[in-house]
Amino acid sequence: MSIDSSSDHKHGKDELIERYNAAERINHWIVAGTFILLALSGLALFHPSMFWLTNLFGGGPWTRILHPFVGLVMFVAFVWLAMRLARYNKFEQRDTEWMKNIGDVLNNREENLPEVGRYNAGQKLLFYVMVLCMIGLLLSGIVIWRAYFAFYFPIWVIRLASDVHAVCAFVLICGIITHIYAAIWIKGSVQAMTRGTVTRGWAWKHHRAWYKQLNK
Repeated sequence: MSIDSSSDHKHGKDELIERYNAAERINHWIVAGTFILLALSGLALFHPSMFWLTNLFGGGPWTRILHPFVGLVMFVAFVWLAMRLARYNKFEQRDTEWMKNIGDVLNNREENLPEVGRYNAGQKLLFYVMVLCMIGLLLSGIVIWRAYFAFYFPIWVIRLASDVHAVCAFVLICGIITHIYAAIWIKGSVQAMTRGTVTRGWAWKHHRAWYKQLNK
């Protein structure tokens, strides 16, 4: 099917195409849900001023018990999702051009940007930031998990791991906030992860190279 002409694009532009299947959507929302639980419980344990958040989890002891186990669930779910999407997040020459024209991105002048594949350069950067933060959180979390592993490490390693854990958590929270904002900002993006579909017009406008690949 050829879609190079404007008439081809306009024809059926509101027709829906699949962007994420049911398994990918379920997995995404597992990661999202566990992330929220971890962010709240982590903040509760991070500083006394936010300790009141432990009430959401049944008090301080339960918060300390649940936090690492929920973290393991999120990590496993994220690994599954990352493995499925890794091949779409390889950097290409057009991604460099996309980043050079970030002003056009922020001002919605997409006609000045190179054609985008399944993910744009910003989404790819966030993907790798999340991968690094997840690894950092897992490794540092194991070191500071007092009930099972912390006694294997000297105190200076535990203190360093605590700092690494906090930094990775902060970066991840900032990244997810950016991800949520972008999903709301680009109309139609939320539908992709709730219903699994986008319109052909949306795909043509925001991810044209991916759309063309689908229709080869």
